[in-house]
Amino acid sequence: MKRMIVALVALVLSVTAVSAQNYMVVDSEKIFKSITSYNNALNQLETLAQEYQARVDAKFQEVENLYNNYVAQRAALSDSMRQQRENQILQLEKEATEYQESIFGTEGELMKKRMELIQPIQKRVFQAIENFSKQYGYDLVIDISANPTVLYYSTRVDFTQRIIDALK
Repeated sequence: MKRMIVALVALVLSVTAVSAQNYMVVDSEKIFKSITSYNNALNQLETLAQEYQARVDAKFQEVENLYNNYVAQRAALSDSMRQQRENQILQLEKEATEYQESIFGTEGELMKKRMELIQPIQKRVFQAIENFSKQYGYDLVIDISANPTVLYYSTRVDFTQRIIDALK
């Protein structure tokens, strides 16, 4: 019983503390999608990703073709020639995998291009949210697009459109 009372008191205190906080809700996805340069950057990245994927696919197709030729000719090859071809296939596959990583990896070309195109827009949006929050005295900003645990919010505290307007 004593634990239950302590838990109830803690709950009341935490609710009181949260209600004393001045918070606002934004939907960053909606904000980003309202920015033409962001949408253009996403389209550019998608086009670039397709081009890169075609190059990667071509390298792996070359490995597959070499392997298929090897399988077809394997019976006629000497042991040393088989070993040489297998090493060649493995080396080509390793190079294709490394190329794929250099393009699509966490430090690859596509990520670098994404940072170049998207990061300035993100900084601008986050700065607008911060400025708005400070200007109107909000202590906490909750992003409903990135937080799937928000089950309900009042539209009274949703300032997404005002942030969009501030960015224009």
